[in-house]
This record gives sequence, structure tokens and C-alpha cells, in this order.
Amino acid sequence: MKKNLTKIPWWQPQLGKKEYSLLKKVLVSNFPNEGTVTTEFETKIAKLLNVTFALAVPSGTAAMYLSLKALGIGPGDEVIVPDMTFIATANAVEMTGAKAVLADIDKQTLTLDLKSFEENITKKTRAVIPVHVSGRAANMTAIIKLARKKNIFVVEDAAEAFMSKYKGKYLGTYGATGCFSFSPAKILTTGQGGMIVTNDAKMYQTLRMLKDQGRPTRGTGGDDIHKGIGFNFKFTDLQAAVGLGQLDYLDKRIIRLRKNNELYKRFLSGVKEVTLFESNTAEGELPLWTEILAKKRDELTKYLATFGIDCRNLWHPIHTQVYYKKSDAFFPNSTLLSPIAVWLPSAFTLKDSHIKKVCNLIRKYYKYDPIP
Repeated sequence: MKKNLTKIPWWQPQLGKKEYSLLKKVLVSNFPNEGTVTTEFETKIAKLLNVTFALAVPSGTAAMYLSLKALGIGPGDEVIVPDMTFIATANAVEMTGAKAVLADIDKQTLTLDLKSFEENITKKTRAVIPVHVSGRAANMTAIIKLARKKNIFVVEDAAEAFMSKYKGKYLGTYGATGCFSFSPAKILTTGQGGMIVTNDAKMYQTLRMLKDQGRPTRGTGGDDIHKGIGFNFKFTDLQAAVGLGQLDYLDKRIIRLRKNNELYKRFLSGVKEVTLFESNTAEGELPLWTEILAKKRDELTKYLATFGIDCRNLWHPIHTQVYYKKSDAFFPNSTLLSPIAVWLPSAFTLKDSHIKKVCNLIRKYYKYDPIP
């Protein structure tokens, strides 16, 4: 008997007619560079997140780099980064000339461990970048309290946390800046792209100059005044058109992602070999992806793959990567959890039946009765 190999994707971006329509308008305008469409996109993002300023940039990595640069961070400085995150978080620090100092993670949330954060603070520490993994909040109350006590800036890596809340406030709006990613595996995509949000007018003006060759306002390319150093981190109206179209589907996608997480929690209940990382949806957390700790993870994912089910293993701890190599002894939690952590299919394109199929196969693998 042949297995049903209808593919269930880990993630699947989706573009619709709205994006095509808005893209066509940009092409007809003959102005594909950063212009009024980007400004409209920024304005809508700022309104959604209830912040004063939003600035579109080419990526989440660029968002973090520019944020650190705007805070004056550079050679001789240190920035604390959790050991288990996408390596871009640490790389953004290194781009400034500062040193990324790795701290261990909390075993319950996969976010920055507070004790390790405090232990890694030195006289050179200028900032910390808490990462909200899969939309699950780092402990921002405690992080900000300690950061203020130590005179350390907080830059939030909210790449996976767009529209996710912590204590009634959107993640990415607690620190000096919040940094978002609109890459394809996000609830909203512009292909590549990112956004910096802040409520600080001075910070916003500094960021504007840094992203556009030192110009505080959009220039002509010729007769411009450059008030400081800057680079080319502009967005494009082509990307902004896609982003504006994506916003039309945001509410439905939020509902679907929450339901995915709830179904996994229900259907995997009682499976002792699996630990689901729960999101506090009652307080507004939005689970972008659903991850588990799984006994015999690699064998499980190979088994699921034979049925067309796509999963994604979590990152290797940054301290195991060549450039950042350090002893496992400094990172007991990330060292323990990384080899058994996996994201299950989490796309907003999934149906209830897809989640049920995944869970019943997991239950079968571990020898549990199926969900009827």
C-alpha cells in the first residue's frame, strides 16, 4: 500500500491578488525605489504596533545593526546575545565592530536566561539583544530592570514576534528599538526586508541618516546635505507594495497560527516523549511557529518525512559555530536542548486535518493511540 505523500509544509508563504495589483501600480509609476509606498507601509506598521516611528530596512539583520550603530556601539564594546537564536543576531553585533557575548538560554522558553545575562555583564557591556523565539516573549520586565540598573541599552530581536504581545504591549516596543523581519518564513513577508520601530524621535532621526547616506530626509542624489555618516540600507516601493498587500490577510493568519498551536497542544497531550513549548496566548502572545522537544528527534523527523511532513530542526547553538566557538560547559541549556528541539509544520496555510495527521503520526511513532 502506498503512503499518502501529500506534502504538509513546515512553512509556506502566500501571495495574493492584492500584492499583484499594488506591484503593478508601482511599476506603472516608474519609481521602484524607496518612495511614498514605503512611507505608507511604515505608517501602517507604526499604527499597528502603536509606536511613533517605523523605518523600513532591507532585513532584520540590518535593523539590528543600524539600531546598535545609532546607539553609538562599536569597537571595544560588548553586546550580550542569547546562544540559541539565528546567527544573524550575533552577526549584527560583529558588523558594528563590537563583540557579541553569548549567554545561555532559559530551558522553559528558549529565550535569554536572566542569570546568564547578568553573569556576562562586564564594564564593556553596552547593550543586550533579547530574542523572542517563535513569538514567545523573553522576560522583558526583568531584562529591562537589570539593563537600567547596569546602564545597558535594550534592542529587541522581534524578527519572529510581529503582532505578539507581552503584558498587553507589542513585543518590539519595549526596548530602545524593536527589530522585525519580513523574510519568507514570517506571518508577513516582503521577500526580504525588515523594520525598526521606536518611540524616540532623536533615535529615529539618527536611524534615518544611517540608512540613507547621512541624509535626515529623502535626498535627490545630487544637491543634498549630508549631516553625518550613513550607508545604503534603503527599502523599495516594490517590497512595500507586497507588504501592504500582505496586511490584508494579517487578521486571518493570526487566528490560524493560534489555532495551529492550540491543536498541537490538545492532540499531543499525554505523549510523554514530547514537550510542547507553550505560548501565553491568553495574554496576547502569537506563536509564529510551534516547536517541541522530542525524544529521538532525528529519527522522528525522518519518519515524518516519509509521509511528506516537513519539519525544521532548531538552530545549532551559536557557540558551536566556527567564528563564535566556545566550550559547551558555558552553555548547558542550549547544549542540552538544541539536539532535541524541532519546529513542527506551522504554516498559516494549514488546515485542522493537517495538524491532526501530524499529531497522529507522532503518536503512532511513540506507540500511542490516535486521536479519533
